[in-house]
Amino acid sequence: MSDLTNFDPNAAAAAGSGVYGLPFSHDNSRVILVPVPYEATTSYGGGTSRGPGAIREASHQVDLYDLGTGKPYEAGIFMLDESEEIWQHNEEAKHLATVVIHESDSVDAPTLAHYLAQVNEHSAAVNQWVYQTTARILAENRIAGIVGGDHSVPFGAIQAYAEKYPGLGILHIDAHADLRDSYEGFTWSHASIMHNVMTRIPAVGKLVQVGIRDFCEAEKDMIDQSNGRIVTFFDEQLAARKFEGTSWGKLVAEMVAALPQQVYLSFDIDGLDPTLCPNTGTPVPGGLSFQEAVALIAAVAHSGRTIVGFDLNEVAPGADDEWDANVGARMLYKMIGYTLLSQG
Repeated sequence: MSDLTNFDPNAAAAAGSGVYGLPFSHDNSRVILVPVPYEATTSYGGGTSRGPGAIREASHQVDLYDLGTGKPYEAGIFMLDESEEIWQHNEEAKHLATVVIHESDSVDAPTLAHYLAQVNEHSAAVNQWVYQTTARILAENRIAGIVGGDHSVPFGAIQAYAEKYPGLGILHIDAHADLRDSYEGFTWSHASIMHNVMTRIPAVGKLVQVGIRDFCEAEKDMIDQSNGRIVTFFDEQLAARKFEGTSWGKLVAEMVAALPQQVYLSFDIDGLDPTLCPNTGTPVPGGLSFQEAVALIAAVAHSGRTIVGFDLNEVAPGADDEWDANVGARMLYKMIGYTLLSQG
């Protein structure tokens, strides 16, 4: 979608170049990455608000030719600048949420309730910003990819995608089910993203979860009572079947078969083995290898289904290394490549 005559994809990324070292602008890109540096409801480790910037920086070390998808960069990939509005919401809401989570015993009930309501209002405003930004990109016939931030941030994007593609299926890779009604009082918690999606966006037809290994009883009940609208491939059960000799390819085929024609990828990086993302907010032992996750996404594309959009969340750069961002940037490139491949 742009003149690449003077661009050398084999060279090191030029100083000041865009995401993945690319020369594209918004207007000549098929894929628009939307950074959402918001992590107000983080309940354990922090740092995911720095994830989008760290991924952008680490992306300059990613080679652009991909064995599975060829040259996805040629379609045009552009990352928007981080919004000052979102940063302001993050700073204000995070301060208030810290009081709610860690200092509730020392704050009177009316003040605590006021703080909680304000956090929910900030999160709702972020949802609306993400929805409007995503809808605008979709109206331009481009692909919007959300880069968090914690896993609460893609709600607005999923809403916009579901409006365009009724009956949409979500492939949710995560360590957590994220089906809590609310968590620590926060309506828009990172632990409630899929509960909010399934109860507030009726156009979403199916939720297929993979790698889930940390969940509460209420979340299991919601899965069991969903009449098949939620299908969960628990990590423990997947591991047991692999130990018994079932190939990953066969397991992946079952996951893909549960999805409808149009698929949205929602990827929490802690769905991977935590050795690949040690600084993420809530790491859990177990999880998918990098290649297992890629094989799953590739299988969706090769099945004839269409990956219409995606998000990647919970990447938190370490204080002394960029390992998490490195893994995140590479997984994001794979997601972009297979999304484009599935769309022809």
